[in-house]
Amino acid sequence: MSEQVIAQLRAALGASYTIVRELGAGGMATVYLARDRKHERDVAVKVLKPELAAVLGAERFVVEIRTTAALQHPHILPLFDSGEAGGFLYYVMPFVEGETLRAKLDRETQFGIEEAVRITREVADALDYAHRHGVIHRDIKPENILLHDGRPMVADFGIALALSAAAGGRMTETGLSLGTPHYMSPEQATAEKEITARADIYSLGSMLYEMLTGNPPHTGASAQQIIMKIIVEPAEPVTKFRRSVPPNVAAAVAKSLEKVPADRFESAKAFSDALANPAFTTMSATGVLAGSSLRRGDRIPASVWVVGAVAALSLAAAVMGWRRPSPAAAVARFSIALPDSQALAPASLNGNRITISPDGRLIAYVGSGSAPGLTRLWLRAVDQLHATPLAGTEGAINPSFSPDGRHVAFVAGSPRALKTVPVNGGPVVTLTDSLVDLGGVAWADDGYIYIDGHLAGDGLARVRETGGSPEVASMPDSARGESWHAAPSALPHGRGVLFSIAHRRGLVDFDVGVLDLKSGRHKVLVRGAFAHYAASGHLIWVMPNGMMMAAPFDVDRLALTGKAVPVADGVALRGLSRGDVALSASGTLLYAAGPNGSRARELVWVSRDGAVTPVDSQWSAAFAGRTSISPDGRSVALSVRGPSGSGQVWVKRLQPVGAARKLGDSGLYPTWSPDGRSVLFATRREELMVGPADGSVLPKVIRAGRAFATPEYSPDGKWIVYSYASDIFAIHTDGDTTIRTLVANPAVSVRPTISPDGHWLAYASDASGRLEIYVRPFPDAQLANQQVTTSGGVAARWSRDGRELFFMNENFEMFTVPVTLKPTFGFGVARRLFGAAYFTSPGALFEVSPDGQRFLMSRPVGGAAERPDELIIVQNVF
Repeated sequence: MSEQVIAQLRAALGASYTIVRELGAGGMATVYLARDRKHERDVAVKVLKPELAAVLGAERFVVEIRTTAALQHPHILPLFDSGEAGGFLYYVMPFVEGETLRAKLDRETQFGIEEAVRITREVADALDYAHRHGVIHRDIKPENILLHDGRPMVADFGIALALSAAAGGRMTETGLSLGTPHYMSPEQATAEKEITARADIYSLGSMLYEMLTGNPPHTGASAQQIIMKIIVEPAEPVTKFRRSVPPNVAAAVAKSLEKVPADRFESAKAFSDALANPAFTTMSATGVLAGSSLRRGDRIPASVWVVGAVAALSLAAAVMGWRRPSPAAAVARFSIALPDSQALAPASLNGNRITISPDGRLIAYVGSGSAPGLTRLWLRAVDQLHATPLAGTEGAINPSFSPDGRHVAFVAGSPRALKTVPVNGGPVVTLTDSLVDLGGVAWADDGYIYIDGHLAGDGLARVRETGGSPEVASMPDSARGESWHAAPSALPHGRGVLFSIAHRRGLVDFDVGVLDLKSGRHKVLVRGAFAHYAASGHLIWVMPNGMMMAAPFDVDRLALTGKAVPVADGVALRGLSRGDVALSASGTLLYAAGPNGSRARELVWVSRDGAVTPVDSQWSAAFAGRTSISPDGRSVALSVRGPSGSGQVWVKRLQPVGAARKLGDSGLYPTWSPDGRSVLFATRREELMVGPADGSVLPKVIRAGRAFATPEYSPDGKWIVYSYASDIFAIHTDGDTTIRTLVANPAVSVRPTISPDGHWLAYASDASGRLEIYVRPFPDAQLANQQVTTSGGVAARWSRDGRELFFMNENFEMFTVPVTLKPTFGFGVARRLFGAAYFTSPGALFEVSPDGQRFLMSRPVGGAAERPDELIIVQNVF
């Protein structure tokens, strides 16, 4: 509020309350610390937003809110006073020293099981009391739970009911929604008129789910997406993310989150009793727990998903004040079963894996089959049960059908080449082996094939479908922060090309761009990636959380012309420029569904022979980016992916195993200072920050203006090396602002790391046509350059004693190579240690223990391997 408004408020309430300061603001009210003049006590005064007060009306609001004032319970924050003064609607509660449950969750992410259950049971006791007195809260969420000496107190009891009644049931018409989407019950999400006490039980179950797993049962990029999931999708069992949750607690959570109110607990007391009863179970919960590995397509029949999705979108529109859309056309959604001998290539493949013919009848995909190290193209008709391999396509990636559906273009070979092959069999034709990169292929109807070009500026290139030298099609606009263009998808009639614009800050910072082939210029359409155009006049694209969106699109104007709505969820996002989505001209959608790297994982030690030892089975998170072990080997700094996709920097105690603490809300690539006292990390705001490892002081910005990828100190602490825009640089730590270029060439060079003696720089580069490990002198990196690997290398780490260089290849296999650092650098023959695909997540590869005998990695919670991505087909998607 402005100072003028605060002055008006002080004048209006001055006779009873002295406003001290603002405590916080929410969607409906602003909270102030005030002094109760009559009783000489501190109180919290909540003042409704003026626009809400205007809708409600003072008299009706005051009458309705009085019904909650009589509630007296040790876990209910009492209502002292309410009224209208000077045009302000307000109510008064005790001022509680402590914090909200939301603040505690933001700080700790997950609670101990006993603590989470205790808080839930105490809140359930308060709810049971209120329900027996005829009052339903309607807005149970962590923000409304105050913790006083660890004891929960439910705030705003009955406020939502009072607001609803005062508005005469017109809340949705005003555009003001009741309840927070993450904790809404399905009946609240669908705006049902009759809300019972079982809605509070659902919200309480959602809150317990978050205390146990670190996230609510359903998340999404917008309120509409969350509401759709609440209505349609069953919640994953809590044991999938935290296996130590007792069976009765998991069963009670599952029952509290049932979609149908009658299937939930009949009372909050029954919920509380189940949490305390080790023998409690349910038939539905038992089934869910036993089959926790079932995929989304297994749990919900296609017809239910389609009808539910359409209903969800309509109901979300009602809740958010939209007009109800017209009924959707008939849709068929199904998963394609692939035998092991014809399996889709693993998610670690450095390229796109699928395409669909223009008529929607034939799919081509990159398959590994029974030979994981060998990929090739497979063809499968939608109405057939088996696929057929295409001869001559070994090592293929990025398939794309020709406009007539008779050929498939793809990338393969070393150096990388753009090739084509007839779908009915025939010779493979090489169109070009120049300037071909990994980020996608699109066969357009203007006689060109558009590719991710291996250009100095990381733009798009195009090659005539008859072959020839590549031409530049687009170049990134560095003035707008663009780093590279990839994932091309052609518009009809040679009008333009859709593509993904990267900003070098991770998938959450991709934009969908469009190249105007008439003018040669490009522009940004929307935040997201992997866009395609449908003949129905729609554009589809993928959001950072794996949600696929669609909106009307005018091809002539190259502009979106309507609102975006979700059409699918769970698209597998496998890293920068890698996502598997294809759309036929006939309106058939094909995509690969997978976990997107956001599922909970646990830290593990992996020995040289592949033996696994969990670090702390009680702690798990969605790890993202690099991990870094402290110089003394007792702690690890790592980045944890939050619900929005942003990273948070944490420090976890390893020896002895201890608690984790959060250092920063926005951070990637943490690394320790040589003295072990501080942690350095990058942010998505193009900053480099450093803060004490004990969290005693907030991190501070030391450099800004660049996307500092994988920064690392030199052993003497005098330098920081990092990669930026495909090159590698170094900066001083003594205040000198000079930037030294270490590696700069047309190739992509990433993940720099300095040897223990401080004299050698190892990094990954695709100068040879694929990512390999190279070593140069440091800091005089221009003096020499040696290629250490010949069969692929995506990341390397030095042993602490300087005798070995560990690296991982594109197939996520771990290797070691003996090295010498003096009098000059030398290396021996690489030796494979173990396959590590199971122990990696996107961007989080490995860290080496101080003794060089173990590797710190991660695996899915529960120790079971993640299921491979599955292919999903949606017919008549629009």
